[in-house]
Amino acid sequence: MMTRLLSHDLPRSRVLAVILTVIVLGLAFAPFLFPGAKSMNVAAKILIFIVLVASYDLLLGYTGIVSFAHTMFFGIGAYGVAIASSRMGPGWSSLLVGVLGAVALSVLLSLVIGLFSLRVRAIFYAMITLAVASAFQTLASQLSEITGGEDGLNFKLPEVLAPSFQLSEDPFLGAWMDGRFITYYLVFVAAVILFLAMLRVVNSPFGHVLKAIRENDFRAEAIGYRIVVFRTWSNVLAAVFATLAGCLLAIWLRYNGPDTSLSFEIMIDILLIVVIGGMGTMYGAVCGATVFLLAQSYLQDLMALAANATQAVPVLSALLSPDRWLLWLGVLFILSVYFFPTGIVGKLRTWRT
Repeated sequence: MMTRLLSHDLPRSRVLAVILTVIVLGLAFAPFLFPGAKSMNVAAKILIFIVLVASYDLLLGYTGIVSFAHTMFFGIGAYGVAIASSRMGPGWSSLLVGVLGAVALSVLLSLVIGLFSLRVRAIFYAMITLAVASAFQTLASQLSEITGGEDGLNFKLPEVLAPSFQLSEDPFLGAWMDGRFITYYLVFVAAVILFLAMLRVVNSPFGHVLKAIRENDFRAEAIGYRIVVFRTWSNVLAAVFATLAGCLLAIWLRYNGPDTSLSFEIMIDILLIVVIGGMGTMYGAVCGATVFLLAQSYLQDLMALAANATQAVPVLSALLSPDRWLLWLGVLFILSVYFFPTGIVGKLRTWRT
């Protein structure tokens, strides 16, 4: 049953299987294990970024396409939900219209970008997607009547998802059964379904063709595959999954703005997570997103503790100052690339333990 659920793409490493199990169980029971607002927010972001990074891995790791427009589709999903909910009011119909409208726009844009750009060399395609993404971010900032401009859009969700909603007056196993709790599990279930769907895509005959194109596109074309068609559909699928991840982000935050979902920093984070987790593995998105977001969220706190503990050594205490957390995050990234050149998943699979 588990093999079929994972599309016969098993971890192939006992250590990796244990790590993935711990991550999944930790995310599944996060409201009970880590009931604080910050920890739940981090867990929800991990789930959203797992979907986002896996969708980019479908493009980069499995098809060999470098795109800088992925955050554009992420932002389209978030703006779709935000605009529909702010204009139509809180309701499930608003969410449905926002999601469907965002997916339709992403399919159209990704199809156009794919058909007109994937015929050129990889570097030119990357530059085209960067230009399109930059133009879209500028457009979102300037169309303030629709998108809220730089201030973004705040909106309300259906009552059952509102923080004020109470399913029970008393906590259950330390967790309050409120709208935030329900929203978290909505994000969790959606993320699991989307991840399993992508796992099925990359292990289907379609996914095997994508890997063949990645390895040698000339040979793939020589044996009869129309590589532009397969690359275009890969681009469309990656865009759709990224859009749905954006929808989940907007639902969780109940807000969206240019810096929230369209920032180029998010694109950099996606690339870092793909490299850390391992390209062309899917499971790399799970490990990479978890490690990166935990470091991004708690490294400052750990450094503050370390700085206080080493006050007797002024130089060391200054180096461990929380203000230098980006420096140490960069060091951790360099070390991970040095010791795990094929990513966490790639390294663990070579151990065969």
